[in-house]
Amino acid sequence: MTTIAILGAGPGLGAAVARRFGREGFSVALISRTKENVEALAAGLSAEGIEARGYTADVQDRSALASALAAAAEDLGPIDVLQYSPVPRRDFLRPVLETTADDLGAAAEFSILGPAVAVRQVLPAMTEQGRGTILLVNGGSAARPNGNVAGTSVAFAGESAYGQLLHEALAERNIHVGQLIIPGAIGGGDPLYAPEALADRLWTIHVERGPFRTTVGTGSD
Repeated sequence: MTTIAILGAGPGLGAAVARRFGREGFSVALISRTKENVEALAAGLSAEGIEARGYTADVQDRSALASALAAAAEDLGPIDVLQYSPVPRRDFLRPVLETTADDLGAAAEFSILGPAVAVRQVLPAMTEQGRGTILLVNGGSAARPNGNVAGTSVAFAGESAYGQLLHEALAERNIHVGQLIIPGAIGGGDPLYAPEALADRLWTIHVERGPFRTTVGTGSD
């Protein structure tokens, strides 16, 4: 059994990815801040015949995040695919001239240090198995800074740089690191941004193992 861990799992993209990978035989570890929500999502997937379990962790709590991933690996087996896709919090999404050092620190903890903790947790098992995929999901400000959401623009740039470096460093271990840039609203009516379509894109990134960055609407960079 292969396992995908989805960080920031919710009823939209997270659920769609769980179903897409579940159809391919993956078991699914769903990780989010809200216990009730993630357990309800896991129960729904289980009713559809997909092995799924929910775990609670805030990505800004490094110990809790590492513990959740460790528990998932113990319950479901080593994590073959890690998806980091929590939705940024509004409390640090402010215009650049209103953005404080604390705002930038919180955004960096969320989008740079969170992925680093998660990657360090799953990397030893991926290396031992000789395979793995790490998927980073970001909004358009990761590629083009947006002064209205300065915290995320700065932190996403750091996450992108970290991911690119991992992409290059881990290729020799047969571990693929890919980023999906979504420069629009998920589920906003455009079929390209439907959760199911985005889940298909993430599946393709996993199996085709191409360039680091793929941008919805334009393809790979």
